[in-house]
Amino acid sequence: MKGYCIMSIVEIKNLNKTYPSFRLKDVSFSIKEGEITGFVGRNGSGKTTTIKSMLNLVHPDSGEITYFGKSFIENETEIKQMLGYSTGTIAWYPRKRLKDVVEVVKRFYDTWDESAYLKYLEMFGLDPSKTARELSEGMKVKCNLLIALSHKAKVLILDEPTSGLDPFSRDELLGLFKRLKKEGVAIFFSTHIISDLEKCADNIVYITNGEIAASLSNEAFFNTYSKDGESLEDCILRLERGEFNA
Repeated sequence: MKGYCIMSIVEIKNLNKTYPSFRLKDVSFSIKEGEITGFVGRNGSGKTTTIKSMLNLVHPDSGEITYFGKSFIENETEIKQMLGYSTGTIAWYPRKRLKDVVEVVKRFYDTWDESAYLKYLEMFGLDPSKTARELSEGMKVKCNLLIALSHKAKVLILDEPTSGLDPFSRDELLGLFKRLKKEGVAIFFSTHIISDLEKCADNIVYITNGEIAASLSNEAFFNTYSKDGESLEDCILRLERGEFNA
């Protein structure tokens, strides 16, 4: 629709966190509803620290984090009902069946939707009678997504969700991201696999040495920083060498 403005539902402003050997410096970016945002940077650049700060798993020294226009610190319990988080691994008991885990987890969410659970169970092709130890790495990621979406998460925050997956499973997961964004879900995922961004990301947030170097749409990022004949991966590798002049 002409003139329609997609709303930013997550705002990160001037986030700072200092460790003895690393510093997150004035990190700022936004995440929009119904869009996929890729968070890219080399290992040690600050991706995981940023994500954990966004969830209050790490306490930032300063900065502001808002979801749906509300302060996260002041409304953490309410907001977490609408968030889904995954590291790409399963933290629950490996011998427990998925359906048994779900019976426990859903008690913690006022927003749990059994019809949504059944819908995504079928969509993801998951067998609720299987245990975590019986699942492939790709299926483990889907289990985490299943639980998040079954309590109507509006924002998915995923730390390296495709890491360790085979190419087929990665493509399948990225295809799933595209389906979810059509339902209005905002997806923010960190990765060091640049081809994943090329396949599905609407936006790119690029972090290096603890600072946001760029936060743009995929197209604008490529138009701004790429040289003729470069792929997105070539472009980002060049930026990591400090060569910002396209």
